[in-house]
Amino acid sequence: MSHKLIHISNAPAAIGPYSQATVFNGIVYCSGQIGMHPDTGEFAGEDVATQAKQVMKNLGAVIEAAGSSFSKVLRCTIFLESMDDFAIVNEIYGSAFPENPPARETVAVRTLPKNAKVEISCIAYV
Repeated sequence: MSHKLIHISNAPAAIGPYSQATVFNGIVYCSGQIGMHPDTGEFAGEDVATQAKQVMKNLGAVIEAAGSSFSKVLRCTIFLESMDDFAIVNEIYGSAFPENPPARETVAVRTLPKNAKVEISCIAYV
């Protein structure tokens, strides 16, 4: 059994005691990503569209560092500050999965880390 922790600089550093991802036996477990720019530690923007685009960039960077890609994602979880943002986030998210999208759930939550508008996590294979 192989186990590897992923910590990269081209995605925001973990805010707490967790890794950006772990890889175990060929499966990548990505922690949730929010719309922070990795260089500044600030949100890419205040609106949900800008944050969602940055979330997908961050998630893609972590997945790639783990040796995977969006085409190998099995499942995603989307957390939204408001379900009113579902259509906007869905369109941005969907652009990463033009064919054979993974399983997914989307939930609205009371608050997200640093008061983000969207957070997305995923599971992929290598």
